[in-house]
Formats: sequence, C-alpha cells, structure tokens
Amino acid sequence: MNPTMSIDQTVQRVRRQTLIDLLQRTRRRMPEKVAIIYEGEEYTYEQLTYLVNQTAHTFIAGGMKRGDRVAIMSKNSLDFVVGQYALASIGAVMVPINYMLTVTDVRYILQHAKVNTVLSSTEYAPVLDVASAEITVANRYLLDTETERDGWLTLDQLRKDQPSTLVEALIEDDDLAQVLYTSGTESRPKGVMLTHKSLISEYVSVIVEGKMEPRDVMIHALPLYHCAQLHVFLGPSIYLGSTNIILGAPKPEAIFDAIEKGGATQLFCPPTVWIALLRHPEFASRDLVALEKCYYGAASMPREVLKELSNRLPNARFWNFYGQTEVAPLATALQPEDQLKKLGSAGVASLNVDTRIVDENDEEVPRGEVGEIVHRTPHAMTGYLDDPEKTAEAFKGGWFHSGDLGFMDEEGYLTIVDRKKDMINTGGVNVSSREVEETLYELEASRKSLLSEHPTRIGLKPLLHLSSLSLNQICKKKQFHSFAESDCPSSKFQSK
Repeated sequence: MNPTMSIDQTVQRVRRQTLIDLLQRTRRRMPEKVAIIYEGEEYTYEQLTYLVNQTAHTFIAGGMKRGDRVAIMSKNSLDFVVGQYALASIGAVMVPINYMLTVTDVRYILQHAKVNTVLSSTEYAPVLDVASAEITVANRYLLDTETERDGWLTLDQLRKDQPSTLVEALIEDDDLAQVLYTSGTESRPKGVMLTHKSLISEYVSVIVEGKMEPRDVMIHALPLYHCAQLHVFLGPSIYLGSTNIILGAPKPEAIFDAIEKGGATQLFCPPTVWIALLRHPEFASRDLVALEKCYYGAASMPREVLKELSNRLPNARFWNFYGQTEVAPLATALQPEDQLKKLGSAGVASLNVDTRIVDENDEEVPRGEVGEIVHRTPHAMTGYLDDPEKTAEAFKGGWFHSGDLGFMDEEGYLTIVDRKKDMINTGGVNVSSREVEETLYELEASRKSLLSEHPTRIGLKPLLHLSSLSLNQICKKKQFHSFAESDCPSSKFQSK
C-alpha cells in the first residue's frame, strides 16, 4: 500500500472492486487452478496473474498511465486476456478493435478514441501502421510473438525482466475501463463507455442467470474483441475461477476437440454457428457428453434446430441471452426450462436489470403490444464517447433506449420483433426480417442455406443469405408459395 495515500484513498482502496481486483482475488482463492488453456499450454491463476503484473509494469516503464486509451487488435490469444487485465491494473482504457474492419474504419476509431498506444498480433500490425500514420502513438506492442518488427516493441521480450508484483494504481470502481465501438446501423460507429462498475455488475447478472460455477470449463471461440465473448463469458469465468479454453476462431473441429479432449462444459455460439456445428460431418461421431451449458444470442434459435440440438446433446441445457453493448451487454435471459415453453422468447430481465416496453412517447405499453425495449441497470454505459447528443437520445426519459422493438407476454417474457430500422414495410404493413428468416428456414428447400455473419449486439447477427438455392429459385417453387401463405398472414405475404 502506498504510504502517501490519504485516509479516504486508503478506505477507497480497501473497498475497491475493479477488473484487476477480480483476478487478484481469484488467484488468492485458487492459485493452482488452471485459468487458461491456449495452444496446448496451461496457465494457472497464479501464472496468469504474474504475467498480467509483468505486462502492467512493462506498460508503465513505457510511459503508460491512468486514463490512457489503448487499442488492441488481435484474434483470441493468451496476450489478449493478459492485456485486458494489465491495462485495468494501471487504470488505462482498453479499446478493442474488430480485426475485420477496413483501414478507414480502424483509423476513425483510433482518432475518435484518441488512442496513444496500440497492441496488435503480427498479422494486424500492417493495418495499424497505415491506420495510425497520422496519429501520435507513444508505443506499439506486438502480442503473442517473439518476432520483431520495425517500429514495434515485442511484449514477450520486454516483460521477462519486469517484477511480478501487483501495480498499485489509484483507480476507482466507476473509472472508465473500456470503450467498445458498435458497428450498428449508423454511418460511423459509436464509442460505448463502460466502467469497471458497469462490467462487474453485469458479471454478477451473468453468473446468476447462466448458472455458472467455478468447476465450469468454458470455450472462447467467438472473437474476444466483441462484448459478448469478452464480458458475458470471459470476465465472469475469471471472476468465478473457471477454466477457459481460448480458440483463435470458431472452427468446428477445434470446438469438438475442446469438448471431447479438453472436457469443456460450456459453449457460446450464435445460432448460425450452432447450425454449422450441427450440420458438420463429425458432429454425430464425436463424444460431446461433457457439454452441459450451451448459450446463444443475437437471434432466436430456429425451433427445429433447438429441438434437434437438444435431442443430440442429451446432457446439455440451453440459454438464450439478449442485450446490447450499451448494457455491457446482458439484459435478459431465457432459462433452459423455458426454451420450448417460451420458444422464440428472449426471456425475462436479468438480476440487475429492469426492462419495459414503451411507445413513441416513452409510455409503457400494454402486454402483447409492440414497442421499443428500454432498460434501467447498473450495467449501463456512462454514455457515447464525445457524443452528448446521441447519449441524451439514448437515455431519453430516464431509461436506456435499445433501438430494438419487442413485446412482453402476460408473464413478462420478452420477444424481440426487430430493430426499429430493420422493419420491412410491404404494402403499408410492417414485417420483421426475423419472420421471413424463420419461414424460410422451415421450408425444406432452404434448410441447407448458409447464413452470413456480422458482429452485432450479442454475438453475430444472422443476415439471410441463401447459397444452396438462390432466393429467386426458391420463390419460383410452388411449395414455397403454398408454405409461406399457410405460415404467414396474407397481409405479410404477397405472391406474384
């Protein structure tokens, strides 16, 4: 403890609850427990914490301080996890960047966030070199490698001689921890500001709603740059002291290996990836009995897929998580016992969330009526970075406005209809894109179609993309017309 701290600062330090404090406490509780499995190597919570501390000291030696904005652009790796907690221990602000973005979009984020340090795996260093050419960057660190590159510092080499003691920085619970950029439907992404308090209150909701336990072994296959994998699954798992298997990409063979050989008990995938796993030729032959807790989000699971997965994974239970980046991101959850009873629902508000449906005047609508989904929760962001107008609009009326449309049934179960901007108007009637996708999926002719994937609120948003048959081919078939006419209201389906 710093002897120069005032009594107020000392009390605040004793009561502090930040991301680095979660890791430090887990390390004290279970130092020899395996925290991370990455590329065949195991790292205990003690080893992970020491790496985090050495990395934090390396950053401080390079001039990093509390409040600095630090971009990270990398596929899932050990250093991605280490970097998050090292930055948190200093009080620096992490800015994860989607590695699929164009140089133009990356440049915008770097400039908008006023980033002064960048972390990158070797494959994305050239992108960041170009994107940051007009920005003053104090340091560039290469992750997950021992190789060298002009203009970059190799983190693995630098931290070897640094101390493994905890960095004692004066940071507070409600300090800004991360700025997450939404891809959304806006012309420019918005920077969502999340504090340590926002994230940790969300972790508590996730742990309770997802029935998570220290004995769990979680697969992290979806990108950690996205809030779903990072804050619905990695953060809560570290908090609890679970084991985390880090995969570079959601490849079916690697996921099957993690379950069959690594004993993984938990897996999160959007419905698109669950479908890809289900249709993979190895699915039926692999021993997936260890898998117990299955999570999905971004969209409702097609009813036929959910039934088939439940039949073929007899030990697994399924949860549907729904939310937005702005609420860190969990808002509601549908429990396993409700999956078939409330098929298509996003569940009820999670532990630390109050959710309701409002009309254009912010008045709560009757049950069964469609309106905008709004929330009150300590998960919520503190605002959009440097955008007071959009912040005011989002928090209009004292609730966070999600931009999603939905309705609640008499028991308070939420059903998502669509994004306000994604509704299709046909003949003056509003039709949700999800209705179209569900109808097409149930048609045998489109059963094998592929779904495009784009990052969105939780996980990946499926955008309909028929590859086995073109949309024109399907729509010309008589069985499609008769099927759609029987399944959709006549006002929403017009044959030509």
